[in-house]
Amino acid sequence: MLSSCGGGDGTPTPTPTPTPTPGGLFTAPAQESLTAADVQKVIAQAAAEAQARNLPANIAVVDRVGNVLAVFVMNGANPRLSVPRPPDNGTLDLQGVDVPGAVAGAIAKAITGAYLSSSGNAFSTRTASQIVQQHFPPAPSTIGLESGPLFGVQFSQLPCSDLSARFLPGGGTGALIGPKRSPLGLSADSGGFPLYKNGVVVGGIGIMADGVYGFDPNILDVDSDAEEFIALAGSNGFAAPEDIRANRITVDGTSLRFTDALDSGLSSTPASAPGFAAINGVIGALTSVNGYYDAAGGVLAGTAYGTEASGVRRASAAEFVNSDAFILTDGAGVNRYPIRGGTDAGAVATPLTAVEVRIILEEAFAVLSRARAQIRRPLDSRMQATVSIVDTRGEVLGIVRSPDAPIFGTDVALQKARTAAFFTNAAAGAQLLADPSADVQGFVGKARAFFKDPTALTGQFALSDRGNGNVSRPYFPDGEVGRPNGPFSRPIQSFNPFSTGLQSALIVNNVLTHVGFILGANPDTPQRCAAIPDVVPGQNRLENGIQIFPGSVPIYRGNTLIGGIGVSGDGIDQDDMVSFLGLHNGGQRAGGLGNAPMAVRSDRIEVDLGNAKVRLRYVSCPFAPFLDTAQQNVCQGL
Repeated sequence: MLSSCGGGDGTPTPTPTPTPTPGGLFTAPAQESLTAADVQKVIAQAAAEAQARNLPANIAVVDRVGNVLAVFVMNGANPRLSVPRPPDNGTLDLQGVDVPGAVAGAIAKAITGAYLSSSGNAFSTRTASQIVQQHFPPAPSTIGLESGPLFGVQFSQLPCSDLSARFLPGGGTGALIGPKRSPLGLSADSGGFPLYKNGVVVGGIGIMADGVYGFDPNILDVDSDAEEFIALAGSNGFAAPEDIRANRITVDGTSLRFTDALDSGLSSTPASAPGFAAINGVIGALTSVNGYYDAAGGVLAGTAYGTEASGVRRASAAEFVNSDAFILTDGAGVNRYPIRGGTDAGAVATPLTAVEVRIILEEAFAVLSRARAQIRRPLDSRMQATVSIVDTRGEVLGIVRSPDAPIFGTDVALQKARTAAFFTNAAAGAQLLADPSADVQGFVGKARAFFKDPTALTGQFALSDRGNGNVSRPYFPDGEVGRPNGPFSRPIQSFNPFSTGLQSALIVNNVLTHVGFILGANPDTPQRCAAIPDVVPGQNRLENGIQIFPGSVPIYRGNTLIGGIGVSGDGIDQDDMVSFLGLHNGGQRAGGLGNAPMAVRSDRIEVDLGNAKVRLRYVSCPFAPFLDTAQQNVCQGL
């Protein structure tokens, strides 16, 4: 019922030793950025629309890598941030949170617009709402359809992430590197748009004004959302090109949604808005936000993506062989995640070597470079994404990305790699049981009861993120109304995007602690998500949380787990293919390693539902994915 192209009983198809694809296939985006005057114009236009609607707003503007350039709070703006409750009116995880944190919501919306977008696609927070809910597309009439393709992505870019950089109030070298963290992860509340200059994404704008930080459960109607109109006015002159907006992109035959707000519905004329100097200190003021922005520095200029200062730049020949690859840097020229061997000697007989990591990354990047994109315009564009490799302790062994990959995929690729390695590890169950949260501990028993296997989560099976995602949905099988929830999910009556299950339970205390920090009530959360025990001091397997949509597989040497690879930035089937096929090709070239043996892959797990037996999936690759060949079923039999 849920088959996978990664399994089956067929004989593996022999594959010749591949050669990495040469560079020069991608064009890096121009190094555009917002000036301080640009940011002031965005704020002034948004404020004019808010005034015209008599709805004072909290306005945030960020650059492409997440630096907060300004937070402007209008006089009388609602400071509240109220999160909806689920159908059973529960308060699990972030459901029902109600705090004076509107500025945090505005920042999260701005970051979402910037991070989900690129020169090939423009997504808004309304787009995010469409792709993270329990049915896709979300509507009363779509009950019975599978969940959104990026179900769970809202719990990325977390304030506790070890990958995400933090605001340095004193400035200096490295102060502007990204990706920066988001105070609330990614947002599904309308009122967040990307900002563009000359076709290049340069940042985002986020608006909080009504006090409700929610999502849109019905895509079939057209909302008249004041926050979205205020953000639309602010983006005037910096709007996303029409041809790359979400409504020009389809997933499974469904057009995505970019905005319900149109220029014709504006209550003001943005081009005629008073200048920033005329409103600052009059109708509102720049406002400091702990951990994100110091108003004493005034309105800031954005940092151009692709420069050393931005923390994301082209790799040198010594750093990575393919000249198209970009890496994360510290702002002073040093690769933050240089390629290295595994740190788990002693726990693993033969850990990944630096040479093997480099080969796998090269081969994954080669697959990525040949692949047809799912979410980019024009059609037949090349896929763009980030690739991460970790060892069995979750330690980063290397990260590379294509030039214009969306920023969100950087943190997500690492989450995916860690998720595959963690849930395949023999210690997974024990580590979850050692978490201080009884809620987290309870998911182990739920999984063992669901699988009717008291030894589940002790390493017998290789769990890809697609397989893990199958059991992280509020219906199993995904979308089938009347079925039980997966063991890592909440029951449907207790579910909404602010409480997905184990994923959110692992990090809820980190987020709440961080919100308290923003409000000045307590110290900040550490750069480590989840409270499972360290493997050894300073090494934790889930330092930026877990992810529950496809794009990762564990790495094996024979029958032994030695790491994980994660890919994110495009369609989920494309992400699956790059991780699975990239690892396979790397194993063919390096020898001695590769994908999990077929007999232990998650698509061999059969769940007995009483009146039906359902298998999990392992990977699902696009049918004819490459731009340079008509080859089909590229993952079959491997």
